[in-house]
Amino acid sequence: MRNSEITLEIDPQVAPVLFGEYDQNLKDLAARLEVSLSARGNTLYLSGDEEKVDKTLAVLEQLRNQAENGVVLGPHEIRYTVDVLDRGEQGSKVEKDFTAMPIQVTNRGKRVTPRTYGQKIYVEAIRDHMLTFGIGPAGTGKTYLAVTMAVAALQSKQVNRLVLTRPAVEAGEKLGFLPGDLHEKVDPYLRPLTDALFDLLGAELYQKYMERRVIEIAPLAYMRGRTLDDSFIILDEAQNTTTEQMKMFLTRMGWGSKVVVTGDITQMDLPRGQASGLVDAAEVLQDVSGIALVYLGNQDVVRHEMVQKIIRAYERKRPT
Repeated sequence: MRNSEITLEIDPQVAPVLFGEYDQNLKDLAARLEVSLSARGNTLYLSGDEEKVDKTLAVLEQLRNQAENGVVLGPHEIRYTVDVLDRGEQGSKVEKDFTAMPIQVTNRGKRVTPRTYGQKIYVEAIRDHMLTFGIGPAGTGKTYLAVTMAVAALQSKQVNRLVLTRPAVEAGEKLGFLPGDLHEKVDPYLRPLTDALFDLLGAELYQKYMERRVIEIAPLAYMRGRTLDDSFIILDEAQNTTTEQMKMFLTRMGWGSKVVVTGDITQMDLPRGQASGLVDAAEVLQDVSGIALVYLGNQDVVRHEMVQKIIRAYERKRPT
């Protein structure tokens, strides 16, 4: 085992973000990569096994680039940057600066960027394909990133409207029995979509778009018989569609439109024995050109680290 010692001078404006409060980012990184990492002023001192030091340098370079591009670094960013490089070392191309370019800025000024390698692939697939399937467990950002891409497309005038839909399985899609108008009936089932829109647009602009029908939110049953041109269409919770519903939805796509279908095939609420339209579509359409299927995993979970541990535990018990 060969040891290595390196001293780095960090830009004074970048150092506070890179190091973290009370050097907490450096402590987290040192613990993850099993190296010695400390700072004095803007000078960084790194030592340890040569291979681990080389890997730490690569991670630091990624984190430095992120900090320079306005990303606030913390435990999530460190963990995902290490994961990206780990996956690159296993044969994939190491993607640099995967958080450098924001997709969108929220109403509160927060930059929305891919935070994992899988999310980066997902965002690029949406950008480059007419139809994209995003399949993965809860917490991987499938819905939020799809809505973010939709808002970005709307505001850059690539499309004229957004159409967001989910199958209201819990209500059996018998919405006529529920009190209130259509919006009030479906709001509980479409809340993840409306929450994302509210976060990205703010209350005033969201309401304006809704009133002008620039944004349309409706249960899947209301899509039948329509053709949607120049629209960005998102079908969320698609694992709860039947094969007939999925075919009906996919054939709603019109000229100039883009479609994203998201779902988690490990959390289906369909009646026992009922085939999932998402599972069926992923199999039927896997070789069709112009369609992307992106599978996100527990390594792409961007919620609390405990969520990732829970998903891994269930996967070990019931492998998919």
